[in-house]
Amino acid sequence: MGGLWEPEVDVLIPVYRPGERFERLLERLWRQSYGINQVIVVNTGEEFWDEERFGGGGRVEVHHVTKEEFDHGGTRNLAAGYSDAQVMIFMTDDALPRDRYLVENLVRALGGKGPGGETVAMAYARQLPDRDCRPVERLIRRFNYPGEGRVKTLRDLPELGIRTFFASNSCCGYRRKVFDEMGGFISQAIFNEDMIYAAGVIKGGYAVAYEPKAKVTHSHNMTLVQQFRRNFDLAVSQADHPEVFGGVPSEGEGIRMVGKVGRWLVQSGQAGQIPRLIAGSGGKYLGYRLGKLYRRLPKPVILKCTMNREYWERRWREQI
Repeated sequence: MGGLWEPEVDVLIPVYRPGERFERLLERLWRQSYGINQVIVVNTGEEFWDEERFGGGGRVEVHHVTKEEFDHGGTRNLAAGYSDAQVMIFMTDDALPRDRYLVENLVRALGGKGPGGETVAMAYARQLPDRDCRPVERLIRRFNYPGEGRVKTLRDLPELGIRTFFASNSCCGYRRKVFDEMGGFISQAIFNEDMIYAAGVIKGGYAVAYEPKAKVTHSHNMTLVQQFRRNFDLAVSQADHPEVFGGVPSEGEGIRMVGKVGRWLVQSGQAGQIPRLIAGSGGKYLGYRLGKLYRRLPKPVILKCTMNREYWERRWREQI
């Protein structure tokens, strides 16, 4: 890369039932233009790990947890505890580097500054749709991960609202020094640990960069039920952290997304997909509203709504 900012980089990946896609992810990481010190994996379910297949000849450091122990924030903090690198790149096991320059571009973004000279504490990658991605999901990806980059600071809150704090641990680089200073991720997180962290660093005077030149292939064709449950968990995380999300407009951003994606569908001759957009958005909104009100719901209803039963069962056990 050249220049003074050439930190050591580790890649940290929570894994569950790894397969061929995870194998491809590792292969692409080893071919990056910017060399990686090590890949640290926290694998859920030791019985699903094949050392010969995924160990990379000793280049992958693996640690095992049970499904009951897995937590979106705590498990990533566990992985961070095994790294001494100046930069940690967190990824999910289904995000594939699009080219050889993913790590290089994230490191470059972390070496940048905000408009007021703010240090960039985290930099997240652009997520591009996979081949089988449905038209609506493709356009939602285009809305959330546009071709233009941005360095976000607290001054963007009036314009961007909740999107000021948007980031994604599907592929995101972190400055280790700031990560330690901020205390890492919240130790118990049903979801959204990345946005909660991003809100903390932005309110702490740092910046968050979106770097579209750092690209991964990552998308999901969720059913209506899956979309509902995902947004239920997302809203629970917001309800649990009013210090982060309280008073920050969020629902208007969803309305703006639906309107923009709807216009794109019409302009591209895919107006027939609008009922799918409306149905999916309705399911998301219903899940979101119920998640915001989860404290009023009986436990059996919560378990029907969530994607993460283990989180609730662990949470309720600890409250006894």
